[in-house]
Parts: sequence; C-alpha cells; structure tokens
Amino acid sequence: MKKKTKEDRSYYLFNNKALAALIIPLIIEQFLAVLVGMADSIMIASVGEAAVSGISLVDQIMILIINLFGALATGGAVVAGQYLGKKDKDNANKAANQLIWFVTIFAVGIMAVVYWGKNLILQGVFGKIEADVMAYADTYLLIVAAAIPFIALYNGGAAIFRTMGNSKITMMISLVMNGINVCGNAILIYGFHMGTEGAAIPTLVSRMIAAILITVFLFNKKQTLHVQRTLKYRPNWEMIKKILGIGIPNGLENSMFQLGKVMVLSLVSAFGTYAIAANAVSNVVANFQILPGMAISLATTTVISRCVGARDYEQVSYYTKKLLGLSYICFVISNGIIYMVMPYILEAYNLSAKTAQVTEQILLFHSISCILIWAPAFTLPSALRAAGDAKTSMLISIPSMWLFRIGFSYILGKYLGMGVFGVWIAMVIDWCVRSVLFVGRYRGGKWKNIRTV
Repeated sequence: MKKKTKEDRSYYLFNNKALAALIIPLIIEQFLAVLVGMADSIMIASVGEAAVSGISLVDQIMILIINLFGALATGGAVVAGQYLGKKDKDNANKAANQLIWFVTIFAVGIMAVVYWGKNLILQGVFGKIEADVMAYADTYLLIVAAAIPFIALYNGGAAIFRTMGNSKITMMISLVMNGINVCGNAILIYGFHMGTEGAAIPTLVSRMIAAILITVFLFNKKQTLHVQRTLKYRPNWEMIKKILGIGIPNGLENSMFQLGKVMVLSLVSAFGTYAIAANAVSNVVANFQILPGMAISLATTTVISRCVGARDYEQVSYYTKKLLGLSYICFVISNGIIYMVMPYILEAYNLSAKTAQVTEQILLFHSISCILIWAPAFTLPSALRAAGDAKTSMLISIPSMWLFRIGFSYILGKYLGMGVFGVWIAMVIDWCVRSVLFVGRYRGGKWKNIRTV
C-alpha cells in the first residue's frame, strides 16, 4: 500500500502565523465595537427614555449608511486583493487610491443630502413620533451627520489595511476611537449633563480622529498599498466600475438586511413589553455569540481575494475549508463561555421572570444555531464575494431574507402564536436556506469563471 505523503504548502500565501496575525486583531476589534456599543447604551439611558428613543432611531439611519460604505470598501478590498494576488502592485495601489477618493467624495454628497433632507428623513421614515423624541433625534442627527465622510474614509482605509493582511493597525485605531467615544460620553453626559449632545459630540470627534489616523498611516510609501499625498484626483472609471461591481450588490444586500431588521422589530413590538425587552437583550448578547464569525468573514475576504488573484483555486479551496473550520471551533468556544455566564448576564439586566425565561430560550437556540449553521450562511458568501461573485450572493440573500426571515416571522410569530421566539426561529430558517444555496453555488464552481481583474 502506497504511503500518503504530506502535501507541501510552504508556497501558500498565508501560513498559520499570518492568519493569526490577521484574525486575532479582527476579533479584538469586533469585541471592542460590541462592548463599547453596550457601554454607550447604558450611559445614554441615564439621559432619559425620550433621548434613548431619538438616538436609537437616528442610529438606524447611521447603521444603514455605515453598511453602505462598508460594502463599497469591501469592493475596493476585493479588487486590490486580487491585484496583489496577481503580483500587480501598481494596479493594486491604483485601486486603493480610487477607493479612498471615491468613497470620500461620495460620502460628502450623502452628507449634503442628509442635511438638506433632514426633516423629510426624520418625518418620512419614522412618521408621527412624540415631540420630545423628535427633538432629540433632530439634534443627534444634526451632529453625527457631519461624521459621514470620516466614516467612509475610515472604512475604506481599514479595508485596505486588511487587504495587506495588516489588521493590527485597524485594531489599534479602533481602540483609540472607541476609547475617545466612551470617555467623551462619560465626561459630557455624567460630568456636564449635556444629554443628546453629550452622546453625539464624542461620536463625531472619535470618527474624525480615526479617519485622520488611518489616512496618515495610508500615506506611508513603505507599505505594500499606500495612498498618494496629493489633492489632485482623476477618476479611473474602469477601476471604479470594478469596485462598484462588488460594492453595489454587497451594499444592496446589506441595506435590505437592515431594512428587514427594522420590519421584524416593528412586529416584535406588537407582542408586548416582555417581548421587546427579551428581543433587545438577546440582540445584544447575540452580537457576542456571532463575533468570531464576523471577524473571520472579514479575514476571508482578504485571504480568498489574494488566492483568486493568483488564479490558484487549490489555495482557495484549502483556505475556504480552513476558515470555515476555524469558525466552527471559535463558535464552540465563544458560545460555551457565554452559556456559562448566562445566569449572570440575565441577572445584570434585572429582567422579570417571564422575560428572563424567554431570553434564555432565545439565546440557547441562537447559540446552537450559530455553531451549526452560521459559517456556511455568512462566511462562505464572503469567499464567493472575494472571488467576484457578489451578484449571486445578493440574489440568494435578499429573496431568502424576505421569504423566510420576514415571511416566517409573521407566520410563526404572529399567526401560529409563537411570539418573539418564532421570530428567531424564522431567522435561523433563513440561515438554513442560505447555507444550502451557498454550499451548492460553491460546489458548482461557476464562480471560478468570473473575472474581476
């Protein structure tokens, strides 16, 4: 019998050390973002319910905008990453420059539209809300809308650094940004009793500083990818078209996902106060449950785009399987830890007996679902997008969300009387459908025929 020899992978683009250097800072960065989000919500709650409501409404708009720029940044990361895989550093740098300039100019335009239509946005999107809630929302949006160009610039810069495999820089900047945000909120809300302005100003300042810092680092010509120090910009429409070819489908997918969350939230509110509270706490904890997967999905874009650019589909297959496997391992660890501290989490929120029971039921179900289903539903499409197959990801994700996540939320939650738990079951049904379709797409191999660069 012929002895099986160990395959030589010494020439592969990412060894274990390089993968760890990419993924660990991303996990820390995601953890910081979720943790700071919790701290912000606790501090803002001290201002009053009307302020919390007004800020949360505006945050829905800002999340939509952030997702849009995140999608465009992903498009730039895929294009630049594929050029790096081809060892075409010149075009990779051109892609990085076009991404930074395009998203920043586009963001200035979005900011102008938000300011011009501020009243129309608040009244048109949220309808008739109480006067004090509207006043808080108006003040908060007036300040944080100025951060839109800085959000775009930071997202673009962060994507470029991840493309280079350097997520340590973005982690450090994220640490500074979130630190300024939390400290600023504490000083202005608790120290100066500034209310909504106390929540908005640190958000704006922290975004500005993060954008400035990442721009300074991008000017370093010693890096594989860098941005030219010039105010002269000439659009390269061919390169922009390639970036948008990934960014637009991804942006539509993210936007529809956010819209779906808002629609489901309106359904949950009809189930009563206990359901709203259980859903809110579950959403916060669920962010920690999926945190490793989010980080690995970002890393997947970097790794797979480089392999596709090199036209080495053996490496694509190897790293896709490896990153999926790593997702499963991390999910078991993170969800195991959360399960052990679950009683303390529920106690900290001081929930009623009924609300605590439903919350625990939701989180246990979500935890098991994360371990079994999340990776093929979300990490695998990241690999397909990195290969340039963003349209298929969009065409699978959007119908699945509308038909299964939203449709079954009403069927299970409302008509079959399962309440808020039925909404979470519907979400997992959506994951299952996505998983089956994405696995089928990946195994079919048609995505290998797509050429982005």
